[in-house]
Amino acid sequence: MLQPVTTVDHAPVKVEFDNFEHGFPDGFGPRGWDHLAYAVAIAFAVFQLVIAAWNVLPSQVVRGVHVGFLLLLTFGLIGNFTAKTKAGRIVAWLIGALGFGCGLYQWIFYADLIARDGDPTHADLVVGTVLALLIFEGTRRLMGLALPLMCGVCLLYWFFGQYLPAPLNHRGYDFDQVITHLSFGTEGFYGVPIYVSATYIFLFILFGSFLERAGMIQLFTDVSLGLFGGTRGGPAKVAVFASGMMGTISGSGVANVVTVGQFTIPLMIKFGYRRAFAAGVEATASMGGQIMPPVMGAVAFIMAETLGVDYAVIVKAAVIPALLYFASAFWMVHLEAGKHGLVGMQRSALPSVWKALASRWYLVLPLAALIFMLFEGFTPLYAGTIGLSLTVVLILGAAIVHGFSNNVLRILFWVGLALIAGAVSRQGLNVFAVAGIVAALIALAALTRGGRNTLAACRDSLAVSAKSALTVGMACAIVGTIIGMMTQTGIGTIFGSWVIGLGETSLFLALVMTMLLSILLGTGIPTIPTYIITAALAAPALAKLGVPLIVSHMFAFYYGIMADLSPPVALAALAAAPIAKENPDKIGWEAMRIALAGYVIPFIAVYSPALMLQPGDPMQAHLGFYGAVAYASLKALLAIALLGMAAIGFLFSRMTVAERLLALGAALCLLGEFHYSDMVGFALAAVSIAWQWLRRGRITTAPT
Repeated sequence: MLQPVTTVDHAPVKVEFDNFEHGFPDGFGPRGWDHLAYAVAIAFAVFQLVIAAWNVLPSQVVRGVHVGFLLLLTFGLIGNFTAKTKAGRIVAWLIGALGFGCGLYQWIFYADLIARDGDPTHADLVVGTVLALLIFEGTRRLMGLALPLMCGVCLLYWFFGQYLPAPLNHRGYDFDQVITHLSFGTEGFYGVPIYVSATYIFLFILFGSFLERAGMIQLFTDVSLGLFGGTRGGPAKVAVFASGMMGTISGSGVANVVTVGQFTIPLMIKFGYRRAFAAGVEATASMGGQIMPPVMGAVAFIMAETLGVDYAVIVKAAVIPALLYFASAFWMVHLEAGKHGLVGMQRSALPSVWKALASRWYLVLPLAALIFMLFEGFTPLYAGTIGLSLTVVLILGAAIVHGFSNNVLRILFWVGLALIAGAVSRQGLNVFAVAGIVAALIALAALTRGGRNTLAACRDSLAVSAKSALTVGMACAIVGTIIGMMTQTGIGTIFGSWVIGLGETSLFLALVMTMLLSILLGTGIPTIPTYIITAALAAPALAKLGVPLIVSHMFAFYYGIMADLSPPVALAALAAAPIAKENPDKIGWEAMRIALAGYVIPFIAVYSPALMLQPGDPMQAHLGFYGAVAYASLKALLAIALLGMAAIGFLFSRMTVAERLLALGAALCLLGEFHYSDMVGFALAAVSIAWQWLRRGRITTAPT
């Protein structure tokens, strides 16, 4: 697939993939056919907005129609972009319409399907089989062979596993049992992942799209440049900060690479960073966006539903590790800049942070309101709906006041709008009242030329969001095959018993096995299905070994993300390669070095659960809960600093091999769990830093 992006000098760059996993090309296809795809995308987005704002349909119906739209738009867009003839596009849209009909079947025969649950008719079996075939083929065309092959193997095991030797065999299931469980239950295609896709994920994709359309990327870039552009190695720090901020509204690491990276990678290269290192920094920071609350690559929503906990609990658990991850990336680029004598940008050429915030401060309000509401206990669906509504209000309001002749009228408009919003929210935010305000602003905006242009841009955001949701939605649908197979056959307990048996000998080995499984899966499939599969297989087993449940799920999640930085696949490095004009493998190895924190933080959290704000930390009995949190954070920060010194080979001066090995040994002691490991680690860390300080003094005072 060719995904066009733009470099800082506006020269077109082609990012090559072998499928549409990371997005379709710009637009909706050739002339004429693009109108059809655009209209379907708008209908899809409007349906999702109505469902988010008003609970008017049963959950099973919502899931069915959501999958129907996914299939319709997936096959339609693939036909638009790949078919060579008009007949080919017609066939593609007809196949998509057949998939949409399968979704409508859940709505039309909703009551009948409940009444005859477990006793399907021939029509049910035909529809269920067609649905399965279309989901597999649509995913293959959209994302390549890896995920469909994996799910296909699970399907073969489901049908023929009774012929395998014990303990791998199961009792055997008939065709109608498999299809009913897969296509009509809530543990197959219509399981928790597709429920989350049909509710939270789509809404937050739309939220991020509207914020980007409103200018949030420019705000992040200006603030990043103003804060860090003039510091040592400033351009790389700008990349880390800007990508981390983008991660708060974007769930895609690769999308971050091809948006923020088009500016930051050439900037880093211009100021002296090696091409592979510059691209590795952007890949590392962009993938870190998936662990940065509140969106977290949409996995947070699935994790909360799977564990049956509030979304805020997941976000709180992710905060400290996310901050440590980006602190590590900052530290790595700081050391690299010091090692090679790289300087920052001229202060006079940098934007003012205060001016950037003064001109666009209002863009932060929807994000701040969203985070506040999530932590106050509102559901993600409600908080996302209100956050999106606030974003639309700000966008439309800015378009309306742009046509006013003086500042007094602008101020009066905003004050009046704030008073109206305050009046309707006195008894709590009512979705109907918010919708009324949005409708009134739409009517006002339609009266001005600038307002009409803004409305057209908002309409485009709806369509683009629907297109962006396809890969996540199709992955959530097909991974239901694995969930359904595991729930009916019980194969997950066999794998779990292996992990538990290994963990009884060594918890560390069980963790390494889980890590390798996550990275192996993640090299071929996206982060969301990687997490779902690994969490279903290994996380319950780790929990039985004493690892807190949230920590075990985060463990699986983190290494699914790290897979996109790990050669030989390293999709984030692949996306950065054409922008940096460098070999993807070189970028991948640099990204692994820069992202060392991402590889060690999950292990630290297992042995020190306080790092994820979970009880059960060994130091809690001595220091109390918050004392244990502070101690775990300090120890992790020091370990990450030492790993950075060992990886880059610099602190105050270039480090010798012996110094790097000493720093590495100190970090491993701080990460380890044996008698006096912390004491030894702190002592070795003090020696390592003091050694560098003394050598620095000698180098400074040595005659030249």
